[in-house]
Amino acid sequence: KLKKKNNVFSSYFLQLHLVALNLPLSGDMRADFQCFQQAQLAGLTSTYRAFLSSHLQDLATVVRKTDRYHLPIVNLKGETLFNNWESIFNGNGGQFNIHVPIYSFDGRNVMTDPSWPQKVIWHGSTANGIRLVSNYCEAWHTADMGATGQASPLQMGKLLDQKVFSCSNQFIVLCIENSFVSDPQG
Repeated sequence: KLKKKNNVFSSYFLQLHLVALNLPLSGDMRADFQCFQQAQLAGLTSTYRAFLSSHLQDLATVVRKTDRYHLPIVNLKGETLFNNWESIFNGNGGQFNIHVPIYSFDGRNVMTDPSWPQKVIWHGSTANGIRLVSNYCEAWHTADMGATGQASPLQMGKLLDQKVFSCSNQFIVLCIENSFVSDPQG
C-alpha cells in the first residue's frame, strides 16, 4: 500500500533519478559537489553523484550494488529512461528513448533548452562504464584545450557513445541519485 505525502506517492522513492546540472561545464569541474549542492537547493533529500568515471571510481559502480538491478532510472518527472542501472552498461552505449526528456535540477529539458548549446554529456568511460584515464580531462581537473574527455552526443540516443572532445568544451553534466532512500514517513 502506497502512502500519499505532499501529493507525492511514496513510490517516488522506488527509483533513481538522473538529472543534469543547471549549466554546462568544461572538463575542470567539481561535479560531485555540484550534484550534491544543486540537489539540496532543489529540495531533493537523496544523495546525488556525478554521472562520470573518476580517478577513484568507475561510472558503473557509482550506484550501490544493492540498487543496481531492481530500481528504474528515471528523469526528474519520474519518466523511465532505463529499466535499471546495470542496463546502461550492457555494451550498447547506454541507449535510451530520446523522446523521454532529461531535465536539469531547475526543471529545464537539456535537449531543447538553449542554455546547453551543445547536446553532449561528459562521461569519461567506456561503453561498459569503466574509466578511460586518457580521456577524462585529467580526472575532471582541466579545461585545457589539449586535454581530452570522453563524451556522448545525446541526439544519438546514447549516454555512453564513444566520442573524444577537447576538455575546453562546455557540455552537459548528469547526476545520478546514487542510493535508494526509503520514505522516512513510510
